[in-house]
Amino acid sequence: MSNSFTVTEATTFTVTHAKYMAAKVATDLKRMQRFYSAPNDIEIADYEAEVVELLKAGYLGTLTVGFRRNDQWIPPTLRYTARDLAGASANDDDPGSVKPGANIDGASFYNYLTYSSTWKVLSSAEQDAFKLRMPFFRTGAIEPAVSGYLVDDRVYSSGGRALNRASVRSY
Repeated sequence: MSNSFTVTEATTFTVTHAKYMAAKVATDLKRMQRFYSAPNDIEIADYEAEVVELLKAGYLGTLTVGFRRNDQWIPPTLRYTARDLAGASANDDDPGSVKPGANIDGASFYNYLTYSSTWKVLSSAEQDAFKLRMPFFRTGAIEPAVSGYLVDDRVYSSGGRALNRASVRSY
């Protein structure tokens, strides 16, 4: 005689989960501010609010924030990539480890956002209505290239979703 057991677990992603993960992004940006004087406190709050709304709705693809020179991302730049864990688990790392001492001479602070496949099925009117609620009204732009390479260094997860963080490094 054999016994078999099945366990089913459902996770509902809530605004609390989104706020938890967005707070980690804000902490990373605050550390960047400490070392490089950008972004400012208002921008950090705006990025945090935007990430909450995008995560909650399932619309975040990637968010890249940092410094660019000659249309290329340079250190210290961070890229966050949203993903659904689909029942799997992921690390939930502490934020931080933004490296001090990068050369940002001649560089400017910049950000670039991509949307998820869920976003792409919305009508233009639905997309615009959502964008109007955000701290930034994003329009088309060319994504800067990466000067160097990206290293996956953190994962922030909650409620069945994750944000993978990668940092730009120099060769």
